Amino acid sequence: MEFNLGSRLRKAWNAFFSRDPTMEYSPYGGYSYRPDRVRLTRGNERTIANSVYNRISLDVASISIQHVRLDENGRYKETIEDGLNSCLTLSANIDQTSRAFIQDTVLSMLDEGVVAIVPIDASANFYRTSSFDVYSMRTAKIIEWYPDRVRVRVYNDRTGEKEDLTYPKSSVCIIENPLYSVINEPNSTAYRLMRKLSLLDAADEQANSGKLDLIIQLPYTVKSPLKQEQAEKRRHQIEDQLMGSRYGIAYIDSTEHITQLNRSLENNLLKQIEYLTNQFYAQLGITTTVMDGTANEETMLNYQSRTVEPIISAIVDELKRKFLTQTARSQGQSIMFFKDPFKLVPVSQIAEIADKMTRNEIMTSNEIRQIIGMKPSGDPEADKLRNKNLSEPKENQQPLNPEGDIPSKEADGEETEKEE
Repeated sequence: MEFNLGSRLRKAWNAFFSRDPTMEYSPYGGYSYRPDRVRLTRGNERTIANSVYNRISLDVASISIQHVRLDENGRYKETIEDGLNSCLTLSANIDQTSRAFIQDTVLSMLDEGVVAIVPIDASANFYRTSSFDVYSMRTAKIIEWYPDRVRVRVYNDRTGEKEDLTYPKSSVCIIENPLYSVINEPNSTAYRLMRKLSLLDAADEQANSGKLDLIIQLPYTVKSPLKQEQAEKRRHQIEDQLMGSRYGIAYIDSTEHITQLNRSLENNLLKQIEYLTNQFYAQLGITTTVMDGTANEETMLNYQSRTVEPIISAIVDELKRKFLTQTARSQGQSIMFFKDPFKLVPVSQIAEIADKMTRNEIMTSNEIRQIIGMKPSGDPEADKLRNKNLSEPKENQQPLNPEGDIPSKEADGEETEKEE
């Protein structure tokens, strides 16, 4: 394109000086924080559950979900580039990427026990038909259940407010937590752990409230009203001394004795919390090494198969059931998730794995280069699924001339002419 100073000046736009006056102010007002952000409820944000749920949602969101077409044997054939696949791989709505949307869905599901994925923009009226293409979707909280419909609370990105809408169950994905009995039941291990943690917090607040918890033994009995009045007066005198002193120092008579009671009582609350925490981790299939990133391969495989896989399968199955019609499924359309098996592989093992994958004709050289972060090679041989440690079959080889070179077509023509 030729550089034209006049064209550049006519089409130039500056975000500060070329502002659109109609978009200066929003009629719905603004926010100092993001209004569509998920926020945990029932005290989960103040307990160990916050970090555990966030870890699980991050790991589930790292798995790729795609709208695909299958062959006659039910195997992956190709990716279908449509609105649904764009929501699952690029942008779910104006505020969230596909990965942030899945993380929002899983975090809300773990917190509430069940969550809804509702279509916002579609190619047809999803209240009247189940055949439509989804252009944008959001996570919604289910507030009321009906026989064939659900009422959800979903964020409206046009007004900036959360609104209550009623959807038919056939057009909305209702995803229940596979670990509901462990996390969301009223008497589950998670709720018992939260109650114990709240008791521990209450005990800590009481111990650090600033009270001295003293008993003053006076040199006289306080059974009569007069002596009780004197004892009360004496107590106020000591309080005034402590409050008025710069360093909190007071004096007492030599015949008076003070006993301090703010010592922690011996109980098994901390042991119960440790026991419930271990039970909570074990029932979720997660360990402390998974949380701090030091888990070995076997531990991560157990965590992926027992915790992450049931959650991602529940999401994919419900998306397939509600957003794909029977006709689409009969045509080979499906929704699948793909895990990257090389994410947890150390660099020291990459070379050995690459050799085995290419030697057994499972992956090409360019696919291996892409995994380790290198640009694909321009050599056509790098895209062939072939064991390069073996020589090429004879039918693919060209005959050699006496000098050991492969004869060209021009040379073959010259030899034919000479023979004639």
